[in-house]
Amino acid sequence: MYQLDVKLGRLYLKNPILAASGTFGYAREMEGIVDFAKLGGIIPKTVTKRARIGNPPPRTVETPSGMLNAIGLDNDGIDHFIAHHLPYLGTLPTAIIANIAGKTEDEFLEMAEQIGKASLQTPLAPEGEGAGGFNSPRPLGEGSGVRGFAGLELNLSCPNVSGGVDFATDPHVTARVVAGARRVCPLPIIAKLTPNVTNIVPIAQAAADAGADAVSLVNTFIGMAIDWKKRRPILGNVTGGLSGPAIKPLALRLVYQVARAVKIPIIGVGGISTIDDVMEFLLAGASAVQIGTANFFDPTVCGRLADELPKALEQLGATKVQEVTRKLN
Repeated sequence: MYQLDVKLGRLYLKNPILAASGTFGYAREMEGIVDFAKLGGIIPKTVTKRARIGNPPPRTVETPSGMLNAIGLDNDGIDHFIAHHLPYLGTLPTAIIANIAGKTEDEFLEMAEQIGKASLQTPLAPEGEGAGGFNSPRPLGEGSGVRGFAGLELNLSCPNVSGGVDFATDPHVTARVVAGARRVCPLPIIAKLTPNVTNIVPIAQAAADAGADAVSLVNTFIGMAIDWKKRRPILGNVTGGLSGPAIKPLALRLVYQVARAVKIPIIGVGGISTIDDVMEFLLAGASAVQIGTANFFDPTVCGRLADELPKALEQLGATKVQEVTRKLN
């Protein structure tokens, strides 16, 4: 009765509920807790060209209605990711979207090309068909049963590393990185943008003009916490990215603002933990959503939201997600 599949440019998902990068590990950590088949997709933790040890502790601190984190992109590098995590991720019954962050534009392109080579895709299904077979990557080895990535998210906006927001604060730089990734990688491209700018619309438009299939709005807001008794910042990095329910109204406004000006699909991110939150983002202009901080206090939240989506659509007299996207009165 209900068609939950969504189209994000060249990327097709069986439903609009995605697990956000950095909050779901490499999925293996959630095995036994989460029914992966219920999810529209999983975005594993950001990977970089080379291994990073991340920022000094403390790396997280709870705040009223949210959380500050300054992990600093701690990871073992892209070679390790492809060799050790892709074989497991490729067996999961949902779309896997890689997430990369580069120190330079050249690093972004090198990694995008590497991700593309690690994951060949089948031709896209004709428009209008069911999403079951959309964008299903071919096995990476005959008889291996391992599938490749369904898409690539460019983390242009991590606020917890030196220069981490530079790529998403200048429309020209954003466009160059997106266009370069599109040129060297056959996968659908998603640009994850920062809210820490005066006007996000020109940057989202630059990503669209450069060939992005969708934009993720938004990454975390820069904030800090202080231990006044010790007279020092709590986070080892001094500042960190604020996420959780506290940022939902801000993220919702940015999705609405971009949706009114930019035509490509939007993935809403920021403080989503209930089906009400999901529906608000869809109506504001998002075609899909990412669940982030909520995974920490309820690891089953993504599956639950996917289960609750049909009833929410019914309340609006809709049978398809597309019927409510950008349909705010």
